[in-house]
Amino acid sequence: MKFTHMNVQGRGRMVEVSDKDITKRKALAHAQITMKKETFEKVREGQMKKGDVLSVAQVAGITGAKKTWDLIPMCHPLMLTGIDIEFEYDEKHNAIHIYATVSNEGKTGVEIEALTACSIAALTIYDMCKAVDKDMVISEIYLIEKSGGKSGHYRRGEDNE
Repeated sequence: MKFTHMNVQGRGRMVEVSDKDITKRKALAHAQITMKKETFEKVREGQMKKGDVLSVAQVAGITGAKKTWDLIPMCHPLMLTGIDIEFEYDEKHNAIHIYATVSNEGKTGVEIEALTACSIAALTIYDMCKAVDKDMVISEIYLIEKSGGKSGHYRRGEDNE
């Protein structure tokens, strides 16, 4: 088996993509942060002492997507054309669902950028709320959908063969 991110000496390398076609690419990812009911209510009502938690998390998620190549060693620096972060309150589970959509026109996909955006947004929520709740749990980080590139369209839970 030949690994794409290993050179002939068995050491890591960034894959050569210059021969790949430029295509429109888009990825949608998800993360979840679960917290105590009191913390959830404070976030939802804008009562956290540090300020508007989701506004800060949104900007952090966008920044995270833009800096993915700095954080994940084998990722290429990409010219991202769009980043959007959305939040959904889940009252039943005292959780916030985070959705990140990232797009570009390029030679490599934006899945890791979308996953990074969700992760950084969740970590920022944790940071903004940790003074009142250290028991928060970040979970359910996964790719929902991606399009573009050689492998085409993928949607979680569908037969993607």
